[in-house]
Amino acid sequence: MTDYDVFNGDADGIISLVQLRLSEPRHAELVTGRKRDIKLLDRVQATSGDRVTVLDISMRSNADDLRRILDTGAKVQYFDHHNAGDIPDHANLDATINTASEVCTAVLVDQYLGGAHRAWAVAAAYGDNFPAMAERLATGHHLPLAQLKELGELINYNGYGGSVDDLLYHPADLFRLLVKHATPMAFLTEAGEPFFALQEQYASDWAMAQASQVMDNRPKGRVLALSDTAASRRISGDYGNKLAQENPDRAHAILTAQADGYLVSIRAPINKREGADTLALQFETGGGRAAAAGINHLPDADVTRFIEAFRAAF
Repeated sequence: MTDYDVFNGDADGIISLVQLRLSEPRHAELVTGRKRDIKLLDRVQATSGDRVTVLDISMRSNADDLRRILDTGAKVQYFDHHNAGDIPDHANLDATINTASEVCTAVLVDQYLGGAHRAWAVAAAYGDNFPAMAERLATGHHLPLAQLKELGELINYNGYGGSVDDLLYHPADLFRLLVKHATPMAFLTEAGEPFFALQEQYASDWAMAQASQVMDNRPKGRVLALSDTAASRRISGDYGNKLAQENPDRAHAILTAQADGYLVSIRAPINKREGADTLALQFETGGGRAAAAGINHLPDADVTRFIEAFRAAF
């Protein structure tokens, strides 16, 4: 029997798995990548009797491979908060899917585990740009919220890039570092080097982001462009998150230049977390959730259409 742990390479995916494996230790093949690598089940060649755990990747985007894996006789446990499409009615599937705008995968895992690793869930909620939810989770637990916020945001930042070569840490390696520690506070105390390295790189990338180009600027929505650099690809998601927090009634889109087009991060207004996924799905490589979504490649020829659709959406 082979176990597979399949997870998004952002804070939500990594920390969801940290919580599960702290409670349910398991030697498994790790299947992950950068945040935008969401069609991960095509890498899983499971057979009858195998166990596949899937965290924080769209069921809709992996529907064919999910069906293939289930039909081999493998058992799949699935936690996610993205647009799922049609959920298969299959005896081998145990799916916990909640697409509400105020939930993330790590919170679903936290609920499944009865809050066993609450501090990790709080860090994940911060990393996935749900500060209010993080603070609700932390109520009564006397946690160092400023530290958890920074850690969650840095883990999330590490997942962004045009390829895994842009990342400071491969998400599988970062998971292995984190899961050694019962709490995020223990990680910060016992393994400071990865945290400090992420801090330093983040500060440099953030300074670069301040020079972003404004492509469209309206009271309810703003579209910005970043240059074609590794730093831009790394900072784009967190830059969008920070802008959303600073302007809670405004939607944002960050377009990062790449060959013949752009990588797009979309953030719905914090005060109305809806519409980002619907907008992204209008484009061939789009996907995500109501509050935050993206387009893996927006051709140059579609930029005007995107801006018009962005204006209509928000």
